[in-house]
Amino acid sequence: MNSTMQKTPKSTRGRLPRELRLPAILAAVIVGLLIIRAVLAVLMPGTPSTAEALPEDVPDAPEWVERQLLPINEYSRPGEKLTAVNGVVVHYTGNPGTTAQQNRSYFAGLAQSGETFASSNFVIGLEGEILECVPLDEVAYASSQRNYDTLSIEVCHPDETGEFTQASYDALVKLVQWLVDTYDLDRDQILRHYDVTGKECPRYYVQHPEAWEAFLDDLEF
Repeated sequence: MNSTMQKTPKSTRGRLPRELRLPAILAAVIVGLLIIRAVLAVLMPGTPSTAEALPEDVPDAPEWVERQLLPINEYSRPGEKLTAVNGVVVHYTGNPGTTAQQNRSYFAGLAQSGETFASSNFVIGLEGEILECVPLDEVAYASSQRNYDTLSIEVCHPDETGEFTQASYDALVKLVQWLVDTYDLDRDQILRHYDVTGKECPRYYVQHPEAWEAFLDDLEF
């Protein structure tokens, strides 16, 4: 063997040249992020993987809706854009006897308390008043995996049964009809929270499915 031949140090065998190390690390990071994105798309189909937004010509709510938008905050109005409006989800507040204003204030207060993530695009009160809390092109935290492609409506109720007052019911019909006409929605795109997650919400319409069908019959598609 030629005594002048140099051996490669063991500590450097199999290593990439220094100039290739950074590109390799970046490539590994990108692959990892793509894998995470793919997993999230399967586990959370309602969460957008891109910053896709609705068209700029988002309609304003009708004049009979009072606009009281929540402050931008991570707990009740994240300021993220909807990817589409593929439906409307109806909820009940779960707080018997509370007003639309009280529920709106609760959502707003989450910005300070950080107690939970919750909100709705609209809240309908016991007297039929309608408050817009989150704009029509933004995400509200109401319908789990459907937050990014539906609009949500919380409805106040006087007691534990969850049945709406006549004024609340009439306002709900009026608002949902406007949304149906505005977004060209079909009957099967008007949902109960129960239809999305299995939660008993709105309670009265889960326990009385025939009443829910009667509500849908009051709409024109």
